[in-house]
Amino acid sequence: MKTASHKHQKGSISIIVAVSLVALLGIVGLAIDSGLGYMIRARLDAATDGAVVAAGQAVTRGNNQSEQTTNATQAANAFFTANYPAGFLGSTATAGTPSVVFDNKGTVTINMSAQAQVPVTFMQTLGFKVLNVSASSQAIRKTLDMAFVIDTTSSMSDSVTQKAVRAGAANFLNNFDVTNDRVALMHFAAGTVVDVPFKNSNVRGFDRTTMTTDINNYTFNGNTNSSEAMWNARWQLNHVITQPSSQRVIVFFSDGAPNSFSSNFPMTSAASSCAKPLGTLMTGDAPPQNGKSVQSNPGGLDSMSAQAQALSGSCYSSTAANIDHLPDMYNAHAASEPLVTFPIVTGTPRVVTKDMNGASYQTRYINVNRASRNLLEAMAAQARAEGIFVFALGYGPYLTGGTGWDNEPGEDVLKCIANVPDALPRCYNPKQPVGVYCYAATPADLAPCYSQLASQILRISQ
Repeated sequence: MKTASHKHQKGSISIIVAVSLVALLGIVGLAIDSGLGYMIRARLDAATDGAVVAAGQAVTRGNNQSEQTTNATQAANAFFTANYPAGFLGSTATAGTPSVVFDNKGTVTINMSAQAQVPVTFMQTLGFKVLNVSASSQAIRKTLDMAFVIDTTSSMSDSVTQKAVRAGAANFLNNFDVTNDRVALMHFAAGTVVDVPFKNSNVRGFDRTTMTTDINNYTFNGNTNSSEAMWNARWQLNHVITQPSSQRVIVFFSDGAPNSFSSNFPMTSAASSCAKPLGTLMTGDAPPQNGKSVQSNPGGLDSMSAQAQALSGSCYSSTAANIDHLPDMYNAHAASEPLVTFPIVTGTPRVVTKDMNGASYQTRYINVNRASRNLLEAMAAQARAEGIFVFALGYGPYLTGGTGWDNEPGEDVLKCIANVPDALPRCYNPKQPVGVYCYAATPADLAPCYSQLASQILRISQ
């Protein structure tokens, strides 16, 4: 029997080792260069994702689709360039031109792709010279219906606050698309004025110029009838618009807790000629002092001034003594929305009784002040049940301190209506739309808060 020589065996082993080393080198090179490609792909993905989001925010700027497309394209390119540095890990990247497509329902779809090439090292042993990486991203800018509600009560009557409120509100509107978004503007104090309602349901867009003029002409006086403003916001979203957008939002700005509400109030026999006049009951933010606790206000409801004036003359009393009792339900607009009711006399969340005529000043104050807060919370909960997001912006020192008979901070009420997780436990309902609450302690804080709300409203979904 013959056997191979040791010399021949050594030669065979050397060949096997050489071939193995080449294969091993190729595997190691593949792992290293693939890892490099993975990092480049991740950076490319992030850059294109951010670019289409930036484009989705910028597309709201401009007075027509041509201007909006230009703004969106510039924003996308600028974001991509800033977030994919030239020569990243030795690569050369090229971003494609963003595609900005508007449909006839107001939805904007934005697509963007990018490619990168990077020279390889170890993989050259397998015949590869460059590694090609690509990424693509899409963002869909949702259609929007928004009711924008602004508090113009007397607590913001100083010139510095007025200037900040006007500037913040006007700049806030610049975040939205005048050709596709639908916005209604209203302001409130003892009553509510709908400055610019929604256009009819078949017309998209809004008149930002007129709204800015209205905001700059606001005067600041009167008490805080928040529920009347919330009712009007819901009405605009639910009834003026019959073909709703994919996002429906109420943005509610206020610097204080509700202390007033409107209804038809049954009068005493001494004021029988004023049977059930329509008006606004008001309290102060501090509990009763010296027998001055409740006021009735003639002219509390916009567009119903003739009826509201019924509380003037012999019907008017600085302590609301001519009002016999509180109605069971909020009825200022009962004929307009008969199937939706909001209780005034109730045991929850704050106890309110009918008692007015013959009751103490303290009892009148408690009932009116609590009912004002209950109504706002109930109307906001109804809006959320209808799929409407409520975003609240609170301003100033009156919100953080306790007010009213129960010494509740007004901030608690605004958190309740927005349905945020840090609201009072009785308010937060995760099954309903969860909004945003932002608190601006000073006039300088209003602009950042408005920016936060705009950013949340203009959420981009892929």
